[in-house]
Amino acid sequence: MTDRDPLYRRHRFPAEVIAHAVWLYFRFPLSPRMVEDLLAARGIIVSHQTIRLWAEKFGRTFANEIRRRSSGRLGDNWHLDEAVVSIRGKKHWLWRAVDQDGFVLDVLVQSRRNAKAAKRLMRKLLKAQGRAPRVTITDTLRSYHAAKREIMPGVEHRSHKGLNNRAENPHRPIRRRERIMKRFKSQRHLQRFVSIHDPIANLFHIPRHDIPTSHHRELRSVAMNLWAKIART
Repeated sequence: MTDRDPLYRRHRFPAEVIAHAVWLYFRFPLSPRMVEDLLAARGIIVSHQTIRLWAEKFGRTFANEIRRRSSGRLGDNWHLDEAVVSIRGKKHWLWRAVDQDGFVLDVLVQSRRNAKAAKRLMRKLLKAQGRAPRVTITDTLRSYHAAKREIMPGVEHRSHKGLNNRAENPHRPIRRRERIMKRFKSQRHLQRFVSIHDPIANLFHIPRHDIPTSHHRELRSVAMNLWAKIART
C-alpha cells in the first residue's frame, strides 16, 4: 500500500512510518517521547504529540481489525480477574478475561468491584464472543458467583485463587505502562488504552515454551506479516 490509502489521507508522513510508530508504542512499554527519540535516531522528526494522536486514531482502527479477524477463534475457557488501578487518587478496577492460551478476550474499566460490575463484564464478553464458555475460572471473589448464576447459570465455574494466574499475568504490561505514563489520567483514558493495547498484544502473543525456536520465528514472522496487512503498509 502507499500513502494514497484512504486511511492515511491528509497525513504527510508515509504509512510505514505511522504504522511503525503505533507498533512501537503499543508493542513495548514506551512513552510517546521515547518513540519520538527512536524515530529521530532514524532521521524521522515527529513530535510526541503527533505520535500520541497517531496511537489513538490508527491504533483504534488496527485493534478493531485484529478483533474482527480473531472473532470466534479464541478459547472456551474463560479466566476472569480484576486489578485495582489508582486514577487521581481514586480506586478503579480493571476487569479482564483471557482464554486458556493467554489471549485477552475483553477488558473493562469500572469504578466498582461488585456483582454488578462482574455482570457487566460477562454480558460484554457474551456479546463480543457470540457464545458462552465451556468453563469460567475466577479467584474467590463472591461477586463472580452471583454474576455467573444470573448471566451464565449453566456454565461450569471453578473458583480458586491458585487457578487464576493466567488472567493475572496480562495485568503486568499495564502496570509497566502505568509507571512510564506516571499513571493514567482518567477512566476513559485507561479504557481507551487497554482496548487498543490488548488486541495488539494478542497478535504478537507467541508462547515460547514447548515449541522449537524455528517454529517461534515462523509464528513471529506470520504475526509481522499480518500486522503489515492490517496497517496497510
